Amino acid sequence: MIVHVQALHFDADRKLVDFITKKLEKLNQYHDRIIKVDVILNLDNVKHQIKDKIAEIRVHVPRADFFVKSTSKSFEVSFEEAFNAVVQQIKKKKERQAA
Repeated sequence: MIVHVQALHFDADRKLVDFITKKLEKLNQYHDRIIKVDVILNLDNVKHQIKDKIAEIRVHVPRADFFVKSTSKSFEVSFEEAFNAVVQQIKKKKERQAA
């Protein structure tokens, strides 16, 4: 599984990138054929006042892609919400394939 973390318009600190990478390793529990995971961190600016922090996760698996976007006041919370949502999408897809 290839993990690509991209921070737009700012430099993500090592602690945040390590948090994201460590959390993404848990995705292998839910799907064993994950090819690539893209994480995009972005700041939602309104007239130069930093408002919200956005985390987007795109998971590439054979014959499917999962995408989630979450917004909150911190990157950790945004990423956590997006991660939980993508796990739910993967679980639903696996249940449908099993049925």
